[in-house]
Amino acid sequence: MTIIVHHLENSRSQRILWMLEEVELPYEIRRYQRDPRTMLAPPALRAIHPLGKSPVIEDTDEPGRVIAETGAIVEYLVDKADGRFGPPANRDRALAYRFWLHYAEGSMMPPLLVKLVLTRIPLIGGRVAKRLQPMIDIHLDYVERTLAGSQWFAGDVISAADIMMSFPLEAARARAGLDESRPHTIAWLDRVHARPAYRRALEAGGPYAYA
Repeated sequence: MTIIVHHLENSRSQRILWMLEEVELPYEIRRYQRDPRTMLAPPALRAIHPLGKSPVIEDTDEPGRVIAETGAIVEYLVDKADGRFGPPANRDRALAYRFWLHYAEGSMMPPLLVKLVLTRIPLIGGRVAKRLQPMIDIHLDYVERTLAGSQWFAGDVISAADIMMSFPLEAARARAGLDESRPHTIAWLDRVHARPAYRRALEAGGPYAYA
C-alpha cells in the first residue's frame, strides 16, 4: 500500500506529508511547481482532480481512489492508520478535535488568504489589507487563549487537529502579525517544528517558506 501525494511547493500539502510521517504510512511524492507569474498551481494537477489544486492523494490500495481537500485527506489517513492522530476518547476533547480540524480552513484561513491576495495589488492593496488585521487578531487571540490552557488543540496529546492548524498559524507568523506577544502559540509552533516527523516531512517535501 502506498499513498501518492500530489504535492505543490509552499502549500497546504506539506501538512499531508507531516501527517503521513507521523502515522508511518508509506507514501510517494509527485511534485508540482507554481506558475512563477501567477503563483497558481500548474494545469497538470487538473488531470488528477478537476479542481486542479493541491493537496490531492491517491490510494494504491483502491485504484481510482482520489481524494482532495486537506481536511478530508487528513480524516481519510486517520482511518487508514487505525485511528492514530484521531479524536481522543474523552467526549469534550473529541469535540474540540473536530472543531479545530474544521476551523483551520473554515474560519482562520479565509482572512489570511484574502490578506495575501490584497498585498499583491499595487497601490491600494496594502492599505486595504491592513484593515483585515483586526479580524485576524480576533482569531490569533482565540488561539492564544486556547493554547494557554492546553499543550495541543485537543488536549495533552497531539492529533490531526494540530496538523490542520499548522499551516494557518505558520502563515500568520510569516505575514499576519503572529509574534512573541502570543507566547503560547509560538511555543506550540516550536513544539510542532521540533517533532522528528515534521522535520522528515520538510526534507521530503522540498522548499517550504513557512517553517
